[in-house]
Amino acid sequence: MRTLGLNSRTLRGVAATAAVASLAASLAACGADSDAATRTRTDATGTVTVGALSNGAAKETALKVSEVKSISAELPKSVAKKGTLVVGIGALPAGSPPLNFVGSDQKTLTGSEPDLGKLVAAVLGLKPEVKNSTWENLFVGVDSGKVDVAFSNVTDTEERKRKYEFASYRQDNLAFEVPKKSTWNFAGDYRNLAGKTVAVGAGTNQEKILLEWKAKLAKEDKKLTVKYYQDNNATALALNSGKIDASFGPNPAVAYHVTQNAKSPNPTRNAGQFSGAGETIQGLIAATAKKDSGLAKPVADAINYLIKNGQYAKWLAAWNLSNEAVKTSEVNPPGLPLDNS
Repeated sequence: MRTLGLNSRTLRGVAATAAVASLAASLAACGADSDAATRTRTDATGTVTVGALSNGAAKETALKVSEVKSISAELPKSVAKKGTLVVGIGALPAGSPPLNFVGSDQKTLTGSEPDLGKLVAAVLGLKPEVKNSTWENLFVGVDSGKVDVAFSNVTDTEERKRKYEFASYRQDNLAFEVPKKSTWNFAGDYRNLAGKTVAVGAGTNQEKILLEWKAKLAKEDKKLTVKYYQDNNATALALNSGKIDASFGPNPAVAYHVTQNAKSPNPTRNAGQFSGAGETIQGLIAATAKKDSGLAKPVADAINYLIKNGQYAKWLAAWNLSNEAVKTSEVNPPGLPLDNS
């Protein structure tokens, strides 16, 4: 993971079960076809179906959403005139379930992120046009104006504010995954890791945080063992066999693993979260538009409308991400400081 926070590249590598590996293989087969991977589901007028074609990653839920004239009136004239909201997703080449991936029909881009983009577009009275790309080209699209707003697990940072404006919509969290039968919980206290063996991905933000906790425990004459595995299937096997007590990774990936493992012989659970920004600030995931585009406020107002009227909670619940809910969407809230970007 880049130290800027959780992103689609990070989450591509966190599938931890055989079922996930099978899904990833099918995604990779479709991911190279940009046109096929960007088709969107056509819903009835005023209805957005979230969790469609998710291959069991979400509970398909139809949400009624209508245009709110007072909010759509805030749109920049250029966007209002064309009648579409171009939503950028950085899911190529293989997707990042449950955030963004090619659905079970092998052509439709699904996931929690494009679903929220569609909900916001509905409030704004615009037709959503979802454009899929690599993570790097996602920002090229925003910079060039080919993408109006990115919904792609982008972390709000002070560095990024130099070029972009944000409307927050989800907490940026890490989480511990443990066997369901385990009684251990993180409970927000690194001292609870004393004596434990935890797997983490090398070069990620979560590794940085975990190693800081290991150093703190060492000063207290307590031991935390950190393990690294070649791939995520190996991590899952280590967890199932008891070679490690927990794995530490992005919360959405853990939510996905728990869902996929629920009916397996080795179910797992979330044993506690921690801000991806560290202990001093709650990291936030935000819709991302070009700086001074005038889109952050109407998008934030649309999200707050969805929060107030319950569709936001139902969207998160459908994707098993209720533990990342925010109380309100903010325009350019405090982000990761420059010294932590």
